[in-house]
Amino acid sequence: MRVGAFGGLFKKPAFIYGALSVVVGLALWEAAARWLSNPFFLAAPSDVFHVLVEFFEGPVYPHLWISFVEFAIGLALGATVGVGLGIVMALNDKVRFVCDPWIAALYAMPSVALAPLLILWFGVGIWSKVAVVFLVTSIPILVNTLVGIKGADVRLLETARSFGASTWQEIWFVRLPWSVPSLVAGLRLAVGRGLVGIVVGELFGARAGIGFLIFDASQRFDSASLLAAVTILSVAGVASVYGLEALERRVGGWKGLS
Repeated sequence: MRVGAFGGLFKKPAFIYGALSVVVGLALWEAAARWLSNPFFLAAPSDVFHVLVEFFEGPVYPHLWISFVEFAIGLALGATVGVGLGIVMALNDKVRFVCDPWIAALYAMPSVALAPLLILWFGVGIWSKVAVVFLVTSIPILVNTLVGIKGADVRLLETARSFGASTWQEIWFVRLPWSVPSLVAGLRLAVGRGLVGIVVGELFGARAGIGFLIFDASQRFDSASLLAAVTILSVAGVASVYGLEALERRVGGWKGLS
């Protein structure tokens, strides 16, 4: 029987163990918060849930929209540049030798250090946050694209060449399909780094956004609101990872047949 795109996420015992771990973790968190009895130090999950309900009655939607736009544009640009440059570097060793030290330096550079400079260059609007997301997402996508393209099965490449495939046909019909798992792995890394980049950018200078909510709550020592905003980011990250896993099974499952 064929398993649906999300079927693998709800197989026993993986789903049961995952659900139990969440329930136990929330119960321990609630118990610890009640034992400490200091909402400034640690808010209980029940308090966070009440804040989330208040958030979603209206005030959070403009902030969600701003953060989503910044994240979507930055990730789209990062994926475009990362995949494109990754393909070029995989096929041209000279380009790879020139770009390698710069890529290594950018990957090692913390986004916290770059965010104030990017805000100085682009202002406190959305484009400084787009720039942060672009920088932190493009590198993992590029590296995984490079690995996937270079790791294409030699037998498939030789077969394509024997049938007279051009360089572009070889890339489109052999190398790119083969690199799908690596590309999705790069996207999964990029999503996590991009969400962090959004928060970092909005912490240093923003008028709205989830990072702005986190900063505002921290200034008021409101741990419940802070954790509620963090929970929204966490849920978005988990949903994105599961969605990308489903995409990988959908478009890259053919490799399991070999």
